[in-house]
Amino acid sequence: MSTLMRTLRPLSLALLLATSAACAVTARPAAVVVREAPPPPRGEVIPAPPGPAFVWIAGCWRWNERWVWLPGHYERRPRRATVWVDGHWAMERGGWIWVPGHWR
Repeated sequence: MSTLMRTLRPLSLALLLATSAACAVTARPAAVVVREAPPPPRGEVIPAPPGPAFVWIAGCWRWNERWVWLPGHYERRPRRATVWVDGHWAMERGGWIWVPGHWR
C-alpha cells in the first residue's frame, strides 16, 4: 500500500464518522414552540415506590393543541447512582419549549 493510501485511509474514516455524526444531529425533530404559557404544575399524591430501585417521575403538562396533564409515575433507575432530572418548559424563541427530563 502506498504512503498516500496509508495517509488517506484514516482521514477518510474520520470524514465518514464526522459526516455520520452531523446527520444524526440534524435528524432530530424540531422543537415545538408553544405561544401559550403552561399552567402551573398540579399537586400529586406520590404513592409508595414499588421497590428501592424505582424513582418518581413527576407529572407534567404536554401540548397537544391544548394543555394536557400527564400524571407522574415510577420508573426503574437504570443504574444505582443515577438521578432523574425533571423535564421543564423553558421560555425560548418567543414561546415555550419542552426540555425533556433525563437520567444523570
